[in-house]
Amino acid sequence: MRTFSFLKHLNTAYDTTLVTQESEQVLEEDIDALQQQIRHCLIFPRVTHQENNKGFLETAKQLGVFFQQGTPPGVLSHYSLEIQEWLDQAVESGEFDLLLCEGSANEIYVRPGWQKKIPMVIDIHRSVYGKYKHEMETNANDSGLKEQLSLPLLRRYEKQYCHKFAAVVVANQTEQQILKNLKLEVPVTLVPNGLNLRVFPKRLRNQPGHRITFVGTMDKPANIDAARFFSLEVFPKILQRYPDATLDIVGSRPVPEVLELDELPGVHVTGQVPCILDHLHNTTVSVIPIRKSVGTKMRTLEALATGTPLVSSDYGLEGLSVDGPGVPLVAMRANDVDEYVYAVGRLFQDGKLREKLSDNGRSLVENEYTWEQMSHRYEQVLLDTYNKFT
Repeated sequence: MRTFSFLKHLNTAYDTTLVTQESEQVLEEDIDALQQQIRHCLIFPRVTHQENNKGFLETAKQLGVFFQQGTPPGVLSHYSLEIQEWLDQAVESGEFDLLLCEGSANEIYVRPGWQKKIPMVIDIHRSVYGKYKHEMETNANDSGLKEQLSLPLLRRYEKQYCHKFAAVVVANQTEQQILKNLKLEVPVTLVPNGLNLRVFPKRLRNQPGHRITFVGTMDKPANIDAARFFSLEVFPKILQRYPDATLDIVGSRPVPEVLELDELPGVHVTGQVPCILDHLHNTTVSVIPIRKSVGTKMRTLEALATGTPLVSSDYGLEGLSVDGPGVPLVAMRANDVDEYVYAVGRLFQDGKLREKLSDNGRSLVENEYTWEQMSHRYEQVLLDTYNKFT
């Protein structure tokens, strides 16, 4: 969504070319719709080297990149020689005025020698070093990297690839601080995620009752943990006070650990639904009990934009001004069982408080977190980079 929103904005004023690989999660009709909006859209076949160890190692040799140098296997596993050859030719021929790298996994295609040929910007959606560091600190590492790479190597890897670019863009304050701590010699600019307010209209009225909704993709480790924590530890205590309370766990691809929660009293696991809006507009309270993930959450912005009273952890509210001195109260903050029970209970009982959070949440997104606002900030980084280069 971040890449598409920025790309759509840039495509209105510039001659843009998108270079990417096929994805198993993208349908042919999605690609057709994308190609109707983007003037030049080059989609190369998906490459997976993990299935062929010989091919995987050969690719690493061709790049001159080895595990001991700190490049994560995930970066190498989908490397496409076809994309590399196309980019090499395009850059050498001077076909483009600016190169944008969306996501750190694509930095592998950017050659250091291009620095003098073309201004280059990278939008790091998630710091690989910061992600691994956070997983180690919270014992949430299930990516397999721990057995293959050490934290110092990842730190060195990220610092090295960032220096190929003239500017770095990040999506949240945590990532910005992580990269600044690497003492980079290039500017690191914060451009948060945004939201399309036309897609997420504010609900028409405050919803009474005792209905709770948690929205998230239910095969992600952080969401699995959050769903189980809230269902098994928090919700039973809420049921003791409000026997008619219900908890809807809404999101695609629920894994068995989530599906089994449907057997608990008052809990309903929906799986993928036709429209998230129906659940956000009709619930009493939305909860985001994330305990293991960093960065500004799209689901947080969606709840706030729709005017859904929100109870969330520090992780779910990261990067947002939602409470504190001189700040309008936008959401209720909770990090342990008792805090969740208290916050949800207050919102169940206090209609005026729900209305206050509803109005303040919508106002925050309208004033600070629309894709239009973020796209202009992103474009300004590109213009500044281009002007410095020329």
